[in-house]
Amino acid sequence: MVRTYHDPVMVREVVAHLGAESGGLFFDGTLGGGGHAEAILEASESARVIGVDQDPDALATAGKRLERFGSRVRLVESNFADAAEQLEERLAGALLDLGVSSHQIDAEARGFSFRPGTPLDMRMAAGSSSVPTAADLLNELDERELADVFYRYGEERRSRRLAREIVHRRRERPFRTSDELVAAIDAIGT
Repeated sequence: MVRTYHDPVMVREVVAHLGAESGGLFFDGTLGGGGHAEAILEASESARVIGVDQDPDALATAGKRLERFGSRVRLVESNFADAAEQLEERLAGALLDLGVSSHQIDAEARGFSFRPGTPLDMRMAAGSSSVPTAADLLNELDERELADVFYRYGEERRSRRLAREIVHRRRERPFRTSDELVAAIDAIGT
């Protein structure tokens, strides 16, 4: 059994709440390492899972973990909202274990942390050329757009000052690592 992702918490409670022992089709919109999907499939031989994740690494890991279930599993590389809109079958239950996984935070190349020297990637679908990196956004968005992003998605009350500082700093050197972003944050104070 592949165990490169964490084991999900409260898995028994989730499976019981979903009624997975009765079988049916379940939608796991944030598949991750496949821990919840595995438990759902183990709960009943008539359970099936559509597992969705926008992280190709997660899908590969979950695919290995779930391959023993064969055709009872369908994996989809997508954002859960987009995948849910495409569903045509009736579901017995759905699961969204929202948030960034510790696996993604621990992988320095993913850039989801502020560890020194980490690249400013921060994409769920790392390596996707169609999705801009955090560095791309910091280096390309105008001051107003940056302030909006920091305020709307980061609830940063100093969003305008931070955006102004980033625009000022990137004139001298583009943002590439977490160190540069942390320095800009530190420069605006509290």
